[in-house]
Amino acid sequence: MSDGTKIAARMWLPDDAEREPVPVIIEYIPYRKRDGTRFRDETIHPYVASHGYACVRADIRGSGDSEGLPQDEYVQQEQDDGIEIIAWLARQSWCTGKVGMFGKSWGGFNALQIAARRPPELKAVITVCSIDDRYSKELYTGGLINDATFFEWGLVWPAYCARSPDPAIVGDRWRDMWMQRLNNLDYYTADWLAHQHRDAFWKHGSISEDYGAIQCPVYAVGGWKDCLNRAIPSMLAELECPRKGLIGPWGHDYPHTGNPGPAIDWLAESLRWWDYWLKDIDTGIMAEPMYRVWMQQEPMMRGVHEIPGRWVAEESWPSPRIMPRKFYLTEEGLGGDTATETAHVLKPLQTVGITAPRWHARDIDTEVPGDQRIDDARSLTFDSEPIEEDFEILGQPVVTLDLAIDKPVAALAVRLNEIEPDGLSKRVTYEVLNLTHMNSHEFPEPLDPGSRYRIRIPLQDCAHVFKSGRRIRIAISTTYWPAFWPSPEPVTLTVYAGRSELELPIRSARAEDAKLSPFGPAFVPEPTSGRTVLEEAPATTRTHEWDVAANKLTTRTVQGSGRYRIEATGTELSTTASEVTEIHDDDPTSAKVESQYVETMKRGDWDVSVQSQLRLTLTAENFLFMGQIKAFENDKEVFAKTWDRSIPRRLV
Repeated sequence: MSDGTKIAARMWLPDDAEREPVPVIIEYIPYRKRDGTRFRDETIHPYVASHGYACVRADIRGSGDSEGLPQDEYVQQEQDDGIEIIAWLARQSWCTGKVGMFGKSWGGFNALQIAARRPPELKAVITVCSIDDRYSKELYTGGLINDATFFEWGLVWPAYCARSPDPAIVGDRWRDMWMQRLNNLDYYTADWLAHQHRDAFWKHGSISEDYGAIQCPVYAVGGWKDCLNRAIPSMLAELECPRKGLIGPWGHDYPHTGNPGPAIDWLAESLRWWDYWLKDIDTGIMAEPMYRVWMQQEPMMRGVHEIPGRWVAEESWPSPRIMPRKFYLTEEGLGGDTATETAHVLKPLQTVGITAPRWHARDIDTEVPGDQRIDDARSLTFDSEPIEEDFEILGQPVVTLDLAIDKPVAALAVRLNEIEPDGLSKRVTYEVLNLTHMNSHEFPEPLDPGSRYRIRIPLQDCAHVFKSGRRIRIAISTTYWPAFWPSPEPVTLTVYAGRSELELPIRSARAEDAKLSPFGPAFVPEPTSGRTVLEEAPATTRTHEWDVAANKLTTRTVQGSGRYRIEATGTELSTTASEVTEIHDDDPTSAKVESQYVETMKRGDWDVSVQSQLRLTLTAENFLFMGQIKAFENDKEVFAKTWDRSIPRRLV
């Protein structure tokens, strides 16, 4: 870099690139190219390189084997370095001067952020499982604290920043570099918690601040079971550059390894994009519809690894073909006509949400929605009559509620479920909203207890076929624990049926869907590095314990990678993670999370590990945060630091 800092990267280069220069494709993330993402990288980069590209996988400054100090997410320095790396790559003798950028999650985020800076050499982007708004679509969903992004990711990220560089790459100075990282580390989760409104902290890196800044073409990709899919429709609607969108049934995965399936031949699809924009080959990809999605025949349920459905497409988004259909909340349920006003009152219970999934559903058997009846029974529910014939929806269902609450700070969780004839309740989509944010995430306002409000809540985008003989259910609660953190006080909710409604985005049949080019079966190349399993990964467990006397729910989650060796480097790796949350049904200030993550790296006399611990408790006025990082060499503690902060609650 221009300041002398060295950035570490792996590169796959065609043998004849010096004679026949090729475009470059870069992935730029902090997850350690040499060990952390090595096997995943090797299922993508060598394949793409074999089709005439130079593929580069770079570690962000302060991570992996790159020099520099650790940083929080998406800082200015990260973007500046990325622009400098792209310019360096474009100048190399084996490069045509054209660069593409791709990545999943973090790499998808910063591909968009760097594209918004308009480096002239960057000609196209593929962004997978990413977002356009850092505040409302990641950490503060609907203005509420998202447990998984805050306290699952918030636990792991400081530990990632605390990892040692590899002595095989940086040499004998590895320990000094490690100590510099540790001594300059922050526990970034506390900073996120201090910024509870959508201020400049979150606007930085949110391309939604200026969609027009991105001029290079963007292919936005995601899965219905990943919470970050909600940015894809908004980017298609708001970006002005050439663009495409793809949503499959997957979780937080690349489409060729997508789970739940069906996965697709994503590598071939990505090559069609790169060839079109970086090699000027007309692959036909831009003549196809802008937006393609997996139309799900069934909602996702725990234990289901293949989602029945079919591929459908729209030429543009928003699509003029999508037409609204209204249902009205009535005393009898969901009907087609307005009705007399009736008040429906829900008393507070803090444990509604036991059927909710985790953030990105890595484990299909434990971390996706279950039978919703447990939560439905403790929510306000409105059911339709059995559906007479199948119909499909695509887009955002919208629920409009006429309501009143009895506290100045309150939350809503609204679920759209499909009910089978035997009563099984499946979640189609949902949304949560901090009602103080009903008008603005930047300038929330306390509520007036007892006053009536009319609240419009767009639910998360979905594609679903409602079946004849089944019912539609709207379920409403004031809590959704442990997925989202509770209001300061118990809230009693009154919903006025006869004045509230549901609007579904109805998609009519499109004959052209049957003519869509097939993706082909998933192809996952074998990694070029061998892996030897030394200890099998334990099954992920998630248990709920109910203390009858205390009315307390405790949820315990345990997962780990097992222990394995990368044969190409001889490095042994292992990770373990655990989380315990608890809450009393009558007291939101009893909410608590305690979690721990441990990562170990070992090769010869290089034997290091990092431990991250996080605890959050609260009062009605404050969040009480504790984060801790410990580092060990040969099982001896060489570093320890604890962050204790009391952070005032600001209408959250």
